[in-house]
Amino acid sequence: MKLKVTALSVFLYTGLSAQNIQNNPGSNHGNKFEQLGTILPTPNVYRTASGAPGHAYWQNRADYDITAYLDEDKRNLKGSETVTYYNNSPDDLDYIWLQLDENQQSTVKKADYQFSSTLPKSTNDQQLKTTELPSKDNGYGVNLEKVTDISGTPLKYIVNKTMMRIDLPKILKKGEKFVFKIDWNYNIPNRMKMGGRGGYENFSEDGNDVYTITQWFPRMCVYSDFQGWQNHQFTGRGEFALVFGNYKVSMNVPSDYVIGGTGECKNYDQVLTPEQLSRYKKSQTSNEPLEIVTLDEAKKAEKNRSKQRKTWVFEAKDVRDFAWAASRKFVWDGMGVTIPENNNKVMAMSFYPKEAYALYKKYSTKAVAHTIKTYSEFTIPYPYPVAQSVEAANGMEYPMICFNFGRTEKDGTYSEGTKNGMIGVVIHEVGHNFFPMIINSDERQWSWMDEGLNTFTEYLTEEKWDNKFPSKRGPAWTIVDYMKLPKDQLEPIMSNSENIIQFGPNAYSKPATGLNILRETIMGRELFDKAFKTYSKRWAFRHPEPADFFRTMEDASGEDLDWFWRGWFYGTDPVDIAIDKVTIATPDFDATPRPSSEIKYKVDKPLQNEFEDISKIRNREDKTITFEVEKDKDLQDFYYRYDRGLEKVDANKEYIIKTEGNSSLDKKDQDKFKNITAYQIDFINKGGLVMPIILEFTFEDGTKLKDKSSAQIWRQNEQKVSKTFYFDKKLKSIQLDPMKETADIDTSNNFWSNDGSSSETSKFQVFKQRQEGAVRGGANGRVNPMQAAGKKN
Repeated sequence: MKLKVTALSVFLYTGLSAQNIQNNPGSNHGNKFEQLGTILPTPNVYRTASGAPGHAYWQNRADYDITAYLDEDKRNLKGSETVTYYNNSPDDLDYIWLQLDENQQSTVKKADYQFSSTLPKSTNDQQLKTTELPSKDNGYGVNLEKVTDISGTPLKYIVNKTMMRIDLPKILKKGEKFVFKIDWNYNIPNRMKMGGRGGYENFSEDGNDVYTITQWFPRMCVYSDFQGWQNHQFTGRGEFALVFGNYKVSMNVPSDYVIGGTGECKNYDQVLTPEQLSRYKKSQTSNEPLEIVTLDEAKKAEKNRSKQRKTWVFEAKDVRDFAWAASRKFVWDGMGVTIPENNNKVMAMSFYPKEAYALYKKYSTKAVAHTIKTYSEFTIPYPYPVAQSVEAANGMEYPMICFNFGRTEKDGTYSEGTKNGMIGVVIHEVGHNFFPMIINSDERQWSWMDEGLNTFTEYLTEEKWDNKFPSKRGPAWTIVDYMKLPKDQLEPIMSNSENIIQFGPNAYSKPATGLNILRETIMGRELFDKAFKTYSKRWAFRHPEPADFFRTMEDASGEDLDWFWRGWFYGTDPVDIAIDKVTIATPDFDATPRPSSEIKYKVDKPLQNEFEDISKIRNREDKTITFEVEKDKDLQDFYYRYDRGLEKVDANKEYIIKTEGNSSLDKKDQDKFKNITAYQIDFINKGGLVMPIILEFTFEDGTKLKDKSSAQIWRQNEQKVSKTFYFDKKLKSIQLDPMKETADIDTSNNFWSNDGSSSETSKFQVFKQRQEGAVRGGANGRVNPMQAAGKKN
């Protein structure tokens, strides 16, 4: 099929744009396309204007040697640590700060960031206990036993809620190190009742506990070039800003306990039975998860409850934290994974109680392996030797280990929602190994740099796991309900973690969605992926700030994205672009002649299937992607088979639009142009947030055509713009944002049909044009609307 389009559009389209400018001289020009300027910190020798670390970039380091004793009868953890702190900064330090995060569980030591409260209609006895004034000590929080230098001399210190300051006996200068020791203990909380990221869960049926030991030792705060000491209080929400270092950790636990922890265990030959050790070695080269501690062994240990003890020794290099899980209930499986980008051999492992066996045995370790491989494609190659998932009825992340949910019913069955939720949380928490465990952003201040970037990459990973995976965060249409909220319920993404009302959408969904819109709709996949990998590579094992991300994405892509950061990250305006009016015009041949020209281009045949997210369609068309579910038949359970009616994607059909130049506009020419119809479409920016204008035209003969204008179409009038098109057949309808790519909150104003409503009719003049004139016109920078829409000539 050939569509004829006249070169009149070269001139008329430009004229309409100029007319808009003349009619609105500056009156509609706000600041949406202004550069961020002084909003971002001034570049310096530590952080450059390109977003890369500067030639004088530095960061401090802390190495830990820790011993721990877990008393399961008292549910108490006793620890002793030796910390070696290296001052790589150019500053002299006369004190240092540490985090005592476990104090948040104390009624008298916590940060005490309270919320407004009102009189309830009803309450209960537990809630009444929390209103006792003054607060009574509940016995939780860190008990400091001894704080000394390496020689045993006591150090002066003060505890401020969840923070601890140690005064140094002498100034710590650049290039020097300070070694000190802390002995402490704390009562381990029941995290199922008290909340929090670490603690124990008791299984009443067999009387055993699962321990997740997190934020459990006094940890160094970050001292940085951009903030000095990051010693903001821990309130339970904003997570952590931490220092890289090397760890050696020894954990003394009951002898029938199994431990998974950050890093590599150095004494499996002492803590495992010969059979278990043999299985572990075999699993290192297995392509399928093998049980190292079997279900039968875990069930037997639940009943015996040994009173003897063993010490497990772990070591980890270049990590920012250390966490571990311990229980006699654990089944433990593992398999070897090779990361192609760096040929790194990784042990992917899972630890889970029998209550999660049917799900975790089937999915967990394979999801771990899939995650580190996929994140390695989009960010940096996974550098660590281990990646682990622990079923603990919650979700939280630490270097090389994370805690997730995924229990089955008592008979071993599970719902599809539980299955998908479990796979999603495993991918999310394992993905945190990259953000922020390696690309080490400040979670206490900027949750989105941790959760948002990770949720975005999680979405890419879920898509490569299963093209039909029901992702709830990432696709543009999933953020619409949040964007519709009243302004008093919204804060910019660029808000401190503690001050956000809608924390999940703000820190997770909105930044993830924004990055997906950048990738799919604004920048394109190839350009975005290169820039995103550049950011990941630049800031791996360093401390990036928001400006480093914004600047790198622009520097590595050649795209000016200040308008996007300003609107999506610093603002709360939603997207609501409306088709306001369509003016229809036909040729008027009683006019002074002007030149014409020829243009050829191709467009893709629109997909005719029911609505699906744009990413799913593109991933299905990308022949380089093989979905995990498609290549591993073992993952295809009842729900997989039930949900599928695998769709075939229509092959692209080539459209050629041709124009013919003539030296005179005689009767023959008039016959050629008499069927041309012009359509001027007027758009209004009702929401305030600018976005590309994406259109799908449906003609009366049933054929379709797509067009896209970049967001810069709004740069000279942020409230209203117009676009004009010329077709040789009649339009039936126009659909704005047909694939819901821009998070438009009101799609009711995104459609126009040729039924006479919201339309005006007029005439346009047809001129003669010489072929060479059209060429000169193009060289002079005149805009062809088809080319402006991104079509290929």
